Amino acid sequence: GIVGVLGYGGGVIGRYSDVPELFPHVAHFHTLRVNQPASKFYTTEALRTVMDIWNRRGSGMVNMHGSTGDMVLLGTFTEELEPVFAELTQNGWDLGGSGSALRTPSCCVGKARCEWACIDTQDICYNLTQEFQDELHRPAWPYKFKFKISGCPNDCVASIARSDCSIIGTWRDDIRIDAEAVKAYAAGEIAANGGAFGPDAKVDIQKEVVDLCPTGCMAWDGTTLSINNRECTRCMHCINVMPQALRPGTDTGATILIGAKAPILEGAQMGSVIIPFIKMNGDNDYEEFKDFVEKMWDWWDENGKNRERIGELIQRLGLSAFLKAVELEPDPRMVQEHRSNPYIFYTEEEVPGGWKRTIEDYRARHKE
Repeated sequence: GIVGVLGYGGGVIGRYSDVPELFPHVAHFHTLRVNQPASKFYTTEALRTVMDIWNRRGSGMVNMHGSTGDMVLLGTFTEELEPVFAELTQNGWDLGGSGSALRTPSCCVGKARCEWACIDTQDICYNLTQEFQDELHRPAWPYKFKFKISGCPNDCVASIARSDCSIIGTWRDDIRIDAEAVKAYAAGEIAANGGAFGPDAKVDIQKEVVDLCPTGCMAWDGTTLSINNRECTRCMHCINVMPQALRPGTDTGATILIGAKAPILEGAQMGSVIIPFIKMNGDNDYEEFKDFVEKMWDWWDENGKNRERIGELIQRLGLSAFLKAVELEPDPRMVQEHRSNPYIFYTEEEVPGGWKRTIEDYRARHKE
C-alpha cells in the first residue's frame, strides 16, 4: 500500500483526500485493520483500551466488523500510524491482513457456545493465525487468501461462499437418533422451534423433515424414523428441526473446500470440495492440513496471475492440475454432478484404472 507501519506490508489501507486544502481535517484518512480474537469474544476492558487509543490517535470511528472479520479503525493521519501501532501491540493487539496476503482467519462461536460444533473452531483459528504470521503481514501472493472456519455444516460464517479455504466441521459416522424424542416431537410433547407445547407444536415429520431431505435418505412410517447414512450429505436440516431427537455423529472432523469468492474480477464462486474428510482435533498441531495448505500456496504462487484468486486459477488450469500439485487423488465427492463441470477432466493416466474403477473403489471402501 501507499502507507504502512515498519516491518508490515499490510494491515493499513491508505487514503488521501484529492482536495486537502478544502478539507484539512480529513486530508489523510487511513484505516487500520486490527486482528479480532477467535469468534469475536471481547472483554469490555479490551474494547475500552482500543477505543481510548483510537479516540486519541484517530477519528474514533470503528467498524465492528469488516467482511474479513477485523475490527476496522477508520480515519487517521500518516504521522499517527506508528504511535497507534505501538500502543496496540503494547496492549496485546496486532494488525490484521490486507492486500495480496493472507487475510485474518475468522471462525464461528464453535464449542464455546454451540452444541453442534464438530471441531474446535477457536483453536484452529488461533493456531492458523499464529502459524502463518509472515503470510498475514507481508503480502507476497497474486491476490488475497481467506480462511474461514465453521464448526458444523450450518456454516454460520458462510465460509462456503466467502473464503478461499473453507474448513467446515462434519462427521463420517451415523446421525445419532433418540427414537423416543422423535415420537415426542410428532406428538407435540417437545416444542418445535421454541414454540408452545400441545397439538399446535406437533412436528409433521413426513412433511417437515423427510420430504425436505435433499437426498431423500430418510423414511418415517409413523412410529420409526430411519436414515440411510450412506446417502446423507450432512445438510443439518433434520437436526435443526428436531435438535433434541437428532445429533451429529461422534467421529468428527472437517471438510475442506477451496475457491469461494465474491464477484470482483470474475463472477461469484462457491467453494469446491477438495478434502471430503480430515481429522482436525489438534493432537498433531493440524500438520496434515498445514502440509496441504503449503502445497496449495506454492502452486498458486507459481501459476497465478496478478489479482487472480486461487479458485479462478483452478478454473483456468483445471482441477486435475490442482490435485496433482497438492498430491491428492480424485474423489467422486469432489464433483457434485458429473459432466456439469466443464473444466474438470481426468484421463486413465491420471486416475489408475480409469474413472469407472475409481467409483467402484470408492463404493467398496465406503460400503460399510
